[in-house]
Formats: sequence, C-alpha cells, structure tokens
Amino acid sequence: MTTKPFLLFQGPARSRSGYGDHTRDLLTSLINMDKFDVRIAPTKWGDCPETGLEGYPLRSELEKRFLTTPTLDKQPDIYINCSVPNEFQPVGKYNIGITAGIETTVCDPEWLNGCNKMNLIIVPSEHSKSVLLNTSYDKMDDKTKQKIGELKLETPIEVLFEGLDTTVFKHLPHAEPAIDAELKNIKEDFCFLYVGHWLNGKIGHDRKDTGALVRTFCETFKEQKDKPALIMKASSATFSLLDRKYILDKLKEVTTPIGEGCPNVYLLHGDLLPEEMNGLYNHPKVKAHVSFTKGEGFGRPLLEATVSQKPVIASSWSGQLDFLHPEYSTLLPGELRDVHKSAQWKGVINQGSQWFYVNYTIAQKVLRDVFNSYKTYEPLALKQAEYSIANFSLTKMGEVFEEILNKYIKAETIPQQVKLSLPKLKKIGDAPKLNLPKLKKV
Repeated sequence: MTTKPFLLFQGPARSRSGYGDHTRDLLTSLINMDKFDVRIAPTKWGDCPETGLEGYPLRSELEKRFLTTPTLDKQPDIYINCSVPNEFQPVGKYNIGITAGIETTVCDPEWLNGCNKMNLIIVPSEHSKSVLLNTSYDKMDDKTKQKIGELKLETPIEVLFEGLDTTVFKHLPHAEPAIDAELKNIKEDFCFLYVGHWLNGKIGHDRKDTGALVRTFCETFKEQKDKPALIMKASSATFSLLDRKYILDKLKEVTTPIGEGCPNVYLLHGDLLPEEMNGLYNHPKVKAHVSFTKGEGFGRPLLEATVSQKPVIASSWSGQLDFLHPEYSTLLPGELRDVHKSAQWKGVINQGSQWFYVNYTIAQKVLRDVFNSYKTYEPLALKQAEYSIANFSLTKMGEVFEEILNKYIKAETIPQQVKLSLPKLKKIGDAPKLNLPKLKKV
C-alpha cells in the first residue's frame, strides 16, 4: 500500500478575511484531490475575527486535520504557507509559498528574500506575478559600498486565481430574508454597493479609496432630484462597536462638507456569512457594484459580485483585471501615482511605490450614466456573470491547482528518507594468541 505524501498547510483557516477565505478554498481543493495526507497549522490574520469556519461545509473535515501540538514527529514532504512572503520559511522537503502578492508597483526586498527560500511561489493574479518578477534591488558590499549582485525573484512562480464557490455565490431571483430585513429602512430603490475595508490613509489616499468613492458619489448626485443611495458594507478590520463608530466618523468627515442635497449613504457593519453576502449582492435594491480600489492582489469581493448579474464599476488596474472582462464590466481610467505617506506601511506598502488613482471626473460621468441608462448595462452584466462562472469557479481553480502541483511535484522532486544499512563485517580467520610475559615481584 502506497503512503500518501505528508502535506502540512499553514494559513489562517479560521479567519474571517480574504486570506482566510483563500486558505479554506485551497484546503478544500487539496482534500478533494485525495493525493496527500493533509494536516493544518492554523494561524491568525491580524485582528480579523476567528469565525471563518462558521457554516463552512467542510468545517469538521478541516478541524480534524488541525495540529494539536506545535511540534511534528517528522518533516513534511510538502509544506505550504499561505501568508505574506516575509514570513516564508522552508519547513518541508518541498516548500510552496502562496500569497495574494502586492497591491502596488514594487514589493519590499524582504518579500523577495522570503520567496527565494521556497521551491515554488503561487499568486492569484498576473498583476502580483508581474510585480514580483519585475522588482529588483542592488546588493551592496557593506565595506566598499560597491554593487556585488542583484536581489530578484529566483523561485519559479505560477498564477492560481481565487475560485468562486458557485454553490454559494450565484444569481438569486428573490431577496434573501435576512438581508431584506437589514435593508428594509432604505427608501431608495436604486443603490450602488461598495464592499471592502476602510484602511489607513487620508481621504483620497486609503488603499480602497473608500473616502474618495463616497465623496465622488455624493458630489455626482447632489443636484439630482431622484437620488440613488450608496450602501457600504465596510469596516476597518473588526466588527466591534468601536470599529463601527470609526467608520461612521469617517463617513461624517466626507459627507458633512458636501452639505445640503447630499444623497444618502448607508453603512452595513457586521459579520455576514458567505450566503448572506450573496444575498446582499443580489438584493433588488442593489443595482450596481462599485470600487475605486488603488490596487488589489486579486479582488475577491468583485468576483463574487459579478455573478449577481449586475453592472460592476471598478478601477482599470491590478488584480481584478484577470476576471473583469473589459467588454462586460466598466473599467475606470486613471493614473499611477506615488503612495501617500499616510497610507504607507513599512515592509508592505513602502515609500516610493505607486498605485492607481481613478479619474474622478470620468467616474462621475460613469456613475451618472449607469443610473440614467441602466438597461444598456444589464446585458453586459449578464455576460460578465457567465464569463466569471465559466472561467473562475472553485472547481476550475481546483483543476488548475492540481495541474500546477503535478507540474512541480513528482516522486523525484521530494527528497526521500533513505534507510541506512550497514554492511555486515566478515570474520577474517582466528586472531593469533598473544602471550604476555610473566611479571616478577621486585
């Protein structure tokens, strides 16, 4: 009987976060392959809630594979770490680093060092792959200050998109009761929906550009007689009361200067299960999805939103371009500019890196046109939904993942533990007798 290779997966399997969702999907694919003895070392993801397994179909299957102690009695044949690259360490005989990559134009040198410790790197988009491949740094001699080499990515890299679970995210012809109850007090029948974190940075400079999105929306429809609304499913990291107050304060900071006539902006704050998120994407009052993001490693919520068969408006740069078809979705033009100091994050989003700024004037025209000429966008939204399901499903992701593993991991790839057999020593004749002289008493 052949023993399956021992595979240890380290990642935020319990986390309610993008990395948590990605980890669970990768683990589901690995288990469905039935090729490996999968064990899991769960990690946390910042301050994100540890509620990601609630309602998850394979919860018991994942939990029974969790390590009960931090030590192993043997080295993994394959080790996979789903995290940021500066945390990568080779633990197994063959080591794979999986990362969402980077939202800017340049990655930190420690990310390249981390990637080069692994045997294979997997990222979810062509954008992330391109940034890792195109970033390089000079290696300098500490004493002479002369260039002695170049730091760049040396490890093979592959793209594996984040799969869409089409059993959860799908078109609904009716309102989901729990979400309908949440949105019953919204008087507008036409709402744009934004889903995402409100991250660090001054207004107009946070990574998702949430503040500028709110400001642009309000300015676009301030003079409109029958105004649409903006629904924001947003938080900064947690779902606490303090986090909710923080987001409400940020909204007031943006909307108060606009003054009289400002259209309504509604905050939906809290932990929604995937099925509830799908209900939100599909709610009849939600007519279009919008994001001014400055950069995405992939952009998972946008992919989930596409299958609601409603128009998607998003930035025309970074990871979401892999799945947002340019003929079926509305991609906003803009330009690359330096990341503002208020949004920099040492070791992740560094000084001197750039990301995308939407052209807000054109964005206003697009928002207004989607509102006024909605029916012209509906057929395209249906095609985008069909395109997403056909090419970016969780099932398709599993197939591509298996192809990648088959390409790189073969029997000869993993160093085998060799049993050491010492040769038997042969007896060579009889040893001659040794006659010691008798000692005389002195």
